Amino acid sequence: MEVTEREVPVVGAKASTIWYVDAPDPISVLREATTSDWNAASALVGRLYPHLTAVPLEQGPISTSAGVDDDHVFIGCYPGVTVVCGSNLSVPTPSTLPESVTRPLASEHTYLVASDPEHAWGAFAYWERGEFRRSFSATPVYIYEDVGLPLVWERPFWAGDHPLIYPPGVMPDPQSLPFHPQEFAEAANAEWLGFRYTGGPKPGELDPNALPVCGFTMYVPGQEPQPQNVPVQNAPAADSAEPAPRPKKRWFSRK
Repeated sequence: MEVTEREVPVVGAKASTIWYVDAPDPISVLREATTSDWNAASALVGRLYPHLTAVPLEQGPISTSAGVDDDHVFIGCYPGVTVVCGSNLSVPTPSTLPESVTRPLASEHTYLVASDPEHAWGAFAYWERGEFRRSFSATPVYIYEDVGLPLVWERPFWAGDHPLIYPPGVMPDPQSLPFHPQEFAEAANAEWLGFRYTGGPKPGELDPNALPVCGFTMYVPGQEPQPQNVPVQNAPAADSAEPAPRPKKRWFSRK
Protein backbone atom coordinates (compact mmCIF):
# COMPACT_ATOMS: atom_id res chain seq x y z
CA MET A 1 0.00 0.00 0.00
CA GLU A 2 1.42 3.38 -0.97
CA VAL A 3 1.35 6.27 1.46
CA THR A 4 -0.56 9.49 0.74
CA GLU A 5 -0.21 12.90 2.34
CA ARG A 6 -3.18 12.14 4.61
CA GLU A 7 -1.51 8.96 5.88
CA VAL A 8 1.65 10.76 6.94
CA PRO A 9 1.55 11.83 10.61
CA VAL A 10 0.82 15.52 11.15
CA VAL A 11 4.02 17.36 11.99
CA GLY A 12 4.34 20.97 13.11
CA ALA A 13 2.14 24.04 13.12
CA LYS A 14 0.61 26.02 10.29
CA ALA A 15 2.74 28.98 9.22
CA SER A 16 2.78 31.49 6.38
CA THR A 17 5.58 33.95 7.01
CA ILE A 18 8.23 36.07 5.34
CA TRP A 19 11.07 37.80 7.16
CA TYR A 20 13.09 40.87 6.13
CA VAL A 21 16.43 40.96 7.95
CA ASP A 22 19.16 43.60 8.12
CA ALA A 23 20.39 42.96 11.65
CA PRO A 24 23.67 40.98 11.77
CA ASP A 25 22.27 38.89 14.64
CA PRO A 26 18.49 38.60 14.14
CA ILE A 27 18.15 35.93 16.83
CA SER A 28 19.43 38.35 19.50
CA VAL A 29 17.04 41.02 18.25
CA LEU A 30 14.06 38.69 18.50
CA ARG A 31 15.16 37.43 21.93
CA GLU A 32 15.09 40.99 23.28
CA ALA A 33 11.85 42.08 21.54
CA THR A 34 9.01 42.94 23.93
CA THR A 35 6.78 44.84 21.51
CA SER A 36 6.32 45.52 17.80
CA ASP A 37 6.49 48.99 16.25
CA TRP A 38 2.88 49.89 15.36
CA ASN A 39 3.79 52.79 13.07
CA ALA A 40 6.18 50.69 11.00
CA ALA A 41 3.72 47.78 10.87
CA SER A 42 0.87 50.03 9.74
CA ALA A 43 3.01 51.55 6.99
CA LEU A 44 4.12 48.14 5.74
CA VAL A 45 0.68 46.55 5.68
CA GLY A 46 -0.53 49.44 3.52
CA ARG A 47 2.40 48.98 1.17
CA LEU A 48 2.00 45.22 0.82
CA TYR A 49 -1.81 45.21 0.55
CA PRO A 50 -2.70 48.51 -1.16
CA HIS A 51 -5.98 47.07 -2.50
CA LEU A 52 -7.31 46.41 1.01
CA THR A 53 -8.07 48.47 4.11
CA ALA A 54 -6.26 47.35 7.28
CA VAL A 55 -7.97 47.87 10.64
CA PRO A 56 -5.57 47.39 13.60
CA LEU A 57 -6.14 44.77 16.27
CA GLU A 58 -4.24 44.14 19.48
CA GLN A 59 -0.77 42.61 19.58
CA GLY A 60 -0.42 38.87 20.07
CA PRO A 61 2.29 36.19 19.95
CA ILE A 62 3.62 34.92 16.65
CA SER A 63 2.98 31.37 17.86
CA THR A 64 -0.78 31.87 17.32
CA SER A 65 -0.47 34.34 14.43
CA ALA A 66 1.88 32.65 11.94
CA GLY A 67 -0.84 30.39 10.50
CA VAL A 68 -2.96 33.33 9.48
CA ASP A 69 -6.31 33.18 7.62
CA ASP A 70 -7.33 35.18 4.55
CA ASP A 71 -9.00 37.97 6.57
CA HIS A 72 -6.01 38.92 8.71
CA VAL A 73 -2.37 39.96 8.48
CA PHE A 74 0.11 40.04 11.35
CA ILE A 75 3.33 42.06 11.24
CA GLY A 76 6.21 42.29 13.67
CA CYS A 77 8.66 45.18 13.36
CA TYR A 78 11.81 45.12 15.48
CA PRO A 79 15.23 46.80 15.08
CA GLY A 80 16.62 45.37 11.85
CA VAL A 81 14.07 42.54 11.62
CA THR A 82 10.52 42.49 10.24
CA VAL A 83 8.10 39.59 9.83
CA VAL A 84 4.86 39.44 7.85
CA CYS A 85 2.31 36.67 8.39
CA GLY A 86 -0.10 36.53 5.44
CA SER A 87 -2.00 33.71 3.77
CA ASN A 88 -0.82 34.88 0.32
CA LEU A 89 2.70 33.70 1.21
CA SER A 90 1.78 29.99 1.21
CA VAL A 91 2.56 29.26 -2.43
CA PRO A 92 3.81 25.95 -3.91
CA THR A 93 6.69 27.68 -5.72
CA PRO A 94 8.18 30.39 -3.47
CA SER A 95 10.72 31.40 -6.11
CA THR A 96 7.88 32.92 -8.16
CA LEU A 97 6.96 35.51 -5.53
CA PRO A 98 7.41 39.04 -6.92
CA GLU A 99 10.07 41.42 -5.64
CA SER A 100 7.33 43.63 -4.19
CA VAL A 101 6.78 40.80 -1.70
CA THR A 102 10.32 39.48 -1.26
CA ARG A 103 12.07 42.85 -0.83
CA PRO A 104 9.71 45.72 -0.06
CA LEU A 105 12.17 47.12 2.50
CA ALA A 106 15.44 46.69 0.54
CA SER A 107 16.54 44.19 3.17
CA GLU A 108 19.84 42.33 3.08
CA HIS A 109 18.22 38.95 3.64
CA THR A 110 14.72 37.62 3.06
CA TYR A 111 13.52 34.32 4.52
CA LEU A 112 10.24 32.59 3.76
CA VAL A 113 8.94 29.77 5.96
CA ALA A 114 5.53 28.18 5.38
CA SER A 115 3.81 24.93 6.32
CA ASP A 116 0.37 23.33 6.37
CA PRO A 117 -0.28 20.21 8.48
CA GLU A 118 -3.52 19.45 6.64
CA HIS A 119 -1.56 18.75 3.46
CA ALA A 120 1.71 17.61 5.14
CA TRP A 121 3.36 20.45 3.22
CA GLY A 122 6.39 22.53 4.13
CA ALA A 123 8.43 25.16 2.33
CA PHE A 124 11.25 27.62 2.82
CA ALA A 125 13.13 30.07 0.61
CA TYR A 126 16.00 32.52 0.86
CA TRP A 127 16.92 35.72 -0.99
CA GLU A 128 20.10 37.77 -0.55
CA ARG A 129 19.85 41.48 -1.42
CA GLY A 130 16.85 40.61 -3.55
CA GLU A 131 18.63 37.85 -5.44
CA PHE A 132 16.97 34.43 -5.21
CA ARG A 133 19.26 31.79 -3.68
CA ARG A 134 17.35 28.76 -2.48
CA SER A 135 13.82 27.34 -2.35
CA PHE A 136 12.31 24.04 -1.28
CA SER A 137 8.60 23.15 -1.24
CA ALA A 138 7.12 19.66 -0.92
CA THR A 139 4.82 17.13 0.65
CA PRO A 140 6.40 13.82 1.71
CA VAL A 141 5.60 12.30 -1.69
CA TYR A 142 5.76 15.25 -4.09
CA ILE A 143 8.33 18.03 -4.58
CA TYR A 144 6.83 21.26 -5.89
CA GLU A 145 10.14 23.10 -5.97
CA ASP A 146 13.77 22.32 -5.16
CA VAL A 147 15.85 25.13 -6.63
CA GLY A 148 19.25 26.54 -5.74
CA LEU A 149 22.21 25.06 -3.91
CA PRO A 150 21.31 23.24 -0.67
CA LEU A 151 22.50 25.06 2.44
CA VAL A 152 24.93 23.56 4.94
CA TRP A 153 22.30 23.06 7.66
CA GLU A 154 20.24 20.89 5.25
CA ARG A 155 22.81 18.07 5.13
CA PRO A 156 21.45 15.95 8.02
CA PHE A 157 18.01 15.87 6.38
CA TRP A 158 19.26 14.72 3.00
CA ALA A 159 21.57 12.23 4.73
CA GLY A 160 18.60 10.50 6.36
CA ASP A 161 19.14 11.67 9.94
CA HIS A 162 15.49 12.78 10.24
CA PRO A 163 13.53 9.86 8.73
CA LEU A 164 9.78 9.83 8.32
CA ILE A 165 7.97 7.50 10.70
CA TYR A 166 4.93 5.89 9.08
CA PRO A 167 1.90 4.38 10.81
CA PRO A 168 1.87 0.57 11.25
CA GLY A 169 0.92 -1.20 8.04
CA VAL A 170 1.60 1.82 5.81
CA MET A 171 4.30 1.36 3.19
CA PRO A 172 6.12 4.49 2.02
CA ASP A 173 5.96 5.57 -1.56
CA PRO A 174 9.20 4.61 -3.36
CA GLN A 175 9.70 8.27 -4.25
CA SER A 176 8.95 9.66 -0.77
CA LEU A 177 11.43 12.01 0.85
CA PRO A 178 13.76 10.82 3.63
CA PHE A 179 12.30 13.49 5.96
CA HIS A 180 9.06 15.36 6.66
CA PRO A 181 8.91 18.68 4.74
CA GLN A 182 7.31 20.43 7.71
CA GLU A 183 10.17 19.40 9.98
CA PHE A 184 12.53 20.64 7.25
CA ALA A 185 10.76 24.03 7.23
CA GLU A 186 10.88 24.20 11.04
CA ALA A 187 14.64 23.57 10.87
CA ALA A 188 15.02 26.48 8.44
CA ASN A 189 13.14 28.74 10.83
CA ALA A 190 15.33 27.62 13.74
CA GLU A 191 18.53 28.12 11.73
CA TRP A 192 17.66 31.63 10.54
CA LEU A 193 15.50 32.97 13.37
CA GLY A 194 16.25 30.91 16.43
CA PHE A 195 12.93 29.22 17.18
CA ARG A 196 10.46 26.51 16.18
CA TYR A 197 6.68 26.60 16.27
CA THR A 198 6.32 22.96 17.30
CA GLY A 199 7.10 21.67 20.77
CA GLY A 200 8.82 23.49 23.59
CA PRO A 201 11.93 25.57 22.91
CA LYS A 202 15.14 23.58 22.78
CA PRO A 203 18.17 24.86 24.74
CA GLY A 204 19.19 28.21 23.28
CA GLU A 205 16.02 28.66 21.22
CA LEU A 206 13.48 31.47 21.54
CA ASP A 207 9.95 30.99 22.81
CA PRO A 208 7.53 32.01 20.00
CA ASN A 209 4.89 32.71 22.66
CA ALA A 210 7.01 35.67 23.78
CA LEU A 211 7.45 37.31 20.35
CA PRO A 212 4.69 39.92 19.73
CA VAL A 213 3.24 40.88 16.35
CA CYS A 214 0.68 43.54 15.39
CA GLY A 215 -2.64 42.28 14.06
CA PHE A 216 -4.78 43.72 11.27
CA THR A 217 -8.17 42.74 9.92
CA MET A 218 -8.28 43.23 6.15
CA TYR A 219 -11.37 44.66 4.44
CA VAL A 220 -12.40 45.49 0.91
CA PRO A 221 -12.41 49.31 0.79
CA GLY A 222 -15.79 50.64 1.87
CA GLN A 223 -16.69 47.52 3.86
CA GLU A 224 -14.62 48.26 6.96
CA PRO A 225 -16.52 49.11 10.19
CA GLN A 226 -16.78 52.72 11.34
CA PRO A 227 -13.80 53.91 13.46
CA GLN A 228 -15.87 54.29 16.62
CA ASN A 229 -16.72 50.59 16.39
CA VAL A 230 -13.12 49.42 16.14
CA PRO A 231 -11.31 50.15 19.43
CA VAL A 232 -7.62 49.30 19.39
CA GLN A 233 -5.09 48.57 22.11
CA ASN A 234 -1.65 50.17 21.85
CA ALA A 235 -2.18 51.09 18.20
CA PRO A 236 -1.33 54.51 16.75
CA ALA A 237 -4.15 57.04 16.63
CA ALA A 238 -6.36 54.92 18.87
CA ASP A 239 -9.69 56.63 19.60
CA SER A 240 -11.06 54.28 22.24
CA ALA A 241 -9.90 53.17 25.66
CA GLU A 242 -11.22 49.61 25.28
CA PRO A 243 -9.15 47.11 23.24
CA ALA A 244 -10.70 45.13 20.42
CA PRO A 245 -10.95 41.40 21.14
CA ARG A 246 -8.56 39.21 19.20
CA PRO A 247 -10.39 37.39 16.38
CA LYS A 248 -11.04 33.69 16.67
CA LYS A 249 -8.61 31.89 14.36
CA ARG A 250 -10.11 30.52 11.15
CA TRP A 251 -7.51 28.40 9.36
CA PHE A 252 -7.31 28.63 5.61
CA SER A 253 -6.75 25.76 3.23
CA ARG A 254 -3.81 26.04 0.87
CA LYS A 255 -4.90 25.90 -2.75
